[in-house]
Amino acid sequence: MWMTDRDLEGWTIAFDLDGTLVDSAPDLIGTLNRLLVEEGLPPVPMASASALIGSGARALLVHGFEAAGASVERAQSEALFERFLVDYAGHIADSSQPFEGVAETLERLKDRGAVLVVATNKRSDLSELLLEKLDLARHFAAIVGPDRVSARKPSGAHLKEAVSLAGGDPARAVMVGDAAPDAEAARDAAMPCILVTFGFTPVPVETLGADVLLDAFEDVEEAIDGLLSDFYVSRALKF
Repeated sequence: MWMTDRDLEGWTIAFDLDGTLVDSAPDLIGTLNRLLVEEGLPPVPMASASALIGSGARALLVHGFEAAGASVERAQSEALFERFLVDYAGHIADSSQPFEGVAETLERLKDRGAVLVVATNKRSDLSELLLEKLDLARHFAAIVGPDRVSARKPSGAHLKEAVSLAGGDPARAVMVGDAAPDAEAARDAAMPCILVTFGFTPVPVETLGADVLLDAFEDVEEAIDGLLSDFYVSRALKF
């Protein structure tokens, strides 16, 4: 009987969520626009807000209010933030979808023995809810938002603690993300970093110093193989 070569045992792959695994822009901006309309303000176009998704709900709210010429102080209200979270939880997977190739790639990496973990600045319960609805949660040993670690990305502590919570070794881990917090956290944690070019970033992804840039998620597995090959070659040269 054919067996998968479990050549990735001992390695952990950490993934960002929004903009890396899932195109969550339609539902996040949908919530933003419903709140803006409730506040008597005009909705924002998808293109103007999607780059800010990695910065969190508060940044989206500020953008929406600024675009309408309204008070930023009003956008920073805790009550408005809570309304955002409640509305978003109710619509979290209305239109959000995994990027092409995500489910298949995660399955193959697991079959090869890798431990998979989500390290996201999205709150853990919302991350779990989204991934459950998209049938992706089953692939991950842990789903780790900022509420489950001592510091959020761009701190490397987020990645190290997420990998440890998944039962992995931070010294044998790779980060896959789409934006500056991912690249900076990986650098801080001394982890190789793969960035995808189709995610949510307000600055050009090419400037973020990734070890590998990918235009398609289907190429993640090959990129990991290349990084691990370099790791073993460099280790061999030390002896």
